Amino acid sequence: MTEKKFYRPNVAAIIVSSDYPKTRKIFIAERSDVEGVWQFPQGGIDEGESSEEALFRELGEEIGTKKVEIIAEYPEWIAYDFPPHIAEKMAPYAGQKQRYYLVRLKKGSKIDLDTKHPEFKSYRFVDVDELMGHIAHFKKPVYEQVISHFRTKGYL
Repeated sequence: MTEKKFYRPNVAAIIVSSDYPKTRKIFIAERSDVEGVWQFPQGGIDEGESSEEALFRELGEEIGTKKVEIIAEYPEWIAYDFPPHIAEKMAPYAGQKQRYYLVRLKKGSKIDLDTKHPEFKSYRFVDVDELMGHIAHFKKPVYEQVISHFRTKGYL
């Protein structure tokens, strides 16, 4: 008999600057709880909340602004498993299933990581080709899949 895995519904944002498409650098942020681990803003979808509602809420909570416009959405959910040391803390979830959005910061929006519950301690915009050198190993396959899709569609 196979054990059924549960995946936490989650949303993630690939953020480009307000200069997009002239500039095609991507926002990444360093986690405040793990030195040297960078990622896209992401977070759980609350019960009764749409993925778009969660996207804007999470951006406000994690980077201090909801002032973005959606450029594109990855067409399906993508799941990944947590490494064992994270899965222990996240029980009953074995991992996350995510909706990815490509969003552009609106002109004049300000990123502020000093939020009520800071998840990140620094951020930067990087070239797409530089991205994978900063990402946690267990997230790389998902990031590669999503970035490849948005590149194929001409967004990145």
